[in-house]
Amino acid sequence: MATQQAGKDANEMSFFEHLEALRWHILRSCLAILIVSVGVFLAKDFVFRQVILGPCSPDFLTYRLFCEWLPSMCFYPGELQIITRDIQEQFMSHVQVSMSLGLIIAFPYVFWEFWRFIRPGLYKNEIKAARGIVVICSLLFLTGVLFGFYIVAPIAITFLSTYTVSDQVSNTTTLSALVNSMTMFTLPMGLVFELPVIMFFLAKIGLITYEFLSRYRRHAIVIIAIVAAVITPPDAITMMMVGIPLYILFEASMIVVRRIDKEKKRKEEIEEAESLAAAKANATIQSPAEIKEDQS
Repeated sequence: MATQQAGKDANEMSFFEHLEALRWHILRSCLAILIVSVGVFLAKDFVFRQVILGPCSPDFLTYRLFCEWLPSMCFYPGELQIITRDIQEQFMSHVQVSMSLGLIIAFPYVFWEFWRFIRPGLYKNEIKAARGIVVICSLLFLTGVLFGFYIVAPIAITFLSTYTVSDQVSNTTTLSALVNSMTMFTLPMGLVFELPVIMFFLAKIGLITYEFLSRYRRHAIVIIAIVAAVITPPDAITMMMVGIPLYILFEASMIVVRRIDKEKKRKEEIEEAESLAAAKANATIQSPAEIKEDQS
């Protein structure tokens, strides 16, 4: 059924046929996430030792690189005891981690299914302008996740695990809290790194322009600072290490929007020139009788 619908033109499909096509895209995406999640679930030792508990260990790659290449900024996480309060917490955390990593790893395929659904409804020039969109979005998302994992998570865990209000208080955390924190450090960063793509489509449909972004650049800096403060611990260094890449993404988005504005302006100039040329051509081919009639 999905194959037959794929052969139809998007404009010829009814509303319910669109829903049926969307259902198959969603089902295939969910199946891909489930398959990857099962694989992650079976790799329990590696996932928890290297991924979830990795930033809690002094041997983590980020700590070693900072201490070897930037000794003045060397830092290590504090002693952190991880406990569980409920008998089902380890199993549920294992399932949550498997599903989260399944979504992250399967994101390129999920986005490809999403692109396959909306692509038939686009014009040829729009499809041409969005060429390579699946690869670009996937790379941006995975780059954001890796940035959150290797930069945001180690700095945040170090700050939170070494912060104390008294020597009589020891730092402990639950496994579910650590899993939620690692999710918060990675998934939002993957979504935030999609900013240039979002700006691209907003500029294409005319909702934003380069002039608009330039006028409200200061407001954007404030918003970036707020976002960095929300997804990081309350310390200036961590906020800067997150805020600076976000600002770079914003500037990259402005470059993309500026290019789109130039293309739109060039297209309008060409259309205006063609319309003027057509008007002149129509004026030159008028017969003498038509000219007299126009003058009368």
